[in-house]
Amino acid sequence: ALASGTARVDLSHFTVLQISGSERLPWLHLLLTQEVTDIPAGGSAHALILSPQGHIEHDVKLVDDGESCWLIAEPGTAESFMTYLQSMVFMYQVTIVNRTDDCAVLGGIGSVAPPQTTVVWHAPAALAQVNSGLDPYVPLRPASWNAQLFIAPRESLTRSDGQMAGMWAWESLRIAAGVPRLGFDIDHRCLPHEVGLIGACVHLHKGCYRGQEAVARTINLGRPPRKLTLLHLDGSTDDLPPRGSDIVDGQGKVVGALGSTTQHYELGPIALAILKRATPVTDSLIVQNGAHTVVASQEAVVVIP
Repeated sequence: ALASGTARVDLSHFTVLQISGSERLPWLHLLLTQEVTDIPAGGSAHALILSPQGHIEHDVKLVDDGESCWLIAEPGTAESFMTYLQSMVFMYQVTIVNRTDDCAVLGGIGSVAPPQTTVVWHAPAALAQVNSGLDPYVPLRPASWNAQLFIAPRESLTRSDGQMAGMWAWESLRIAAGVPRLGFDIDHRCLPHEVGLIGACVHLHKGCYRGQEAVARTINLGRPPRKLTLLHLDGSTDDLPPRGSDIVDGQGKVVGALGSTTQHYELGPIALAILKRATPVTDSLIVQNGAHTVVASQEAVVVIP
């Protein structure tokens, strides 16, 4: 039902912040990796906040309603996200409010917004299209991620008359499309190039954001050391290996770590993993979980020239 657009998912545990003030978009433009200065009312964007070294610190879904900008971030990040944003206000005319307690997020795939919706975020073309050509490191996405996020008053969730799907269904479609999630597939040293987020989240011709130099240096002069890969796991057991499990090659050498895992309704057990750049995509790999091992084949997400 979720994949066909007839159901929605309760994502009410996600962080919701509201930024108001006449200078909200120019201010956010200085902080985010994406171009947002001229975003129209009702427009949305996907952006990152990076460390000075270019590592991903926050994954931000942004929607502007013409008067306020709504930011959606990972669960449990409200305090750290608010602290960072407030430290960067300086003399700008902006007000930041944590709306997580009274606003909730619903997720959908090509679905119609529920009637109580305040704003709608749409996944960018680099994620929604299989062959968008917008990311130099993702020549072909394994599947489309035509996702929407609906922000609605939290009290309206109890009145929803639409069909609801579980979080596992949402995660299954995300993983199958090779879309990484902060804290699951994106660790503290991830570069956006490594996880296929250049096309979706990073505007390569804007400056003035923290980590810009590292992004440009890797694009122009270097090669990211790791890459996001979709793994098809051996389905002979119902147990999925835990996130963080070592991934080894045929010689027993550790080449990466396991990220999100799921039982997909068509593909069976699949996972995302961060692997060393030089790992051949044709190699069979082994996921190690203590004494238990699971054989895995690879499907490319990020391809590093």
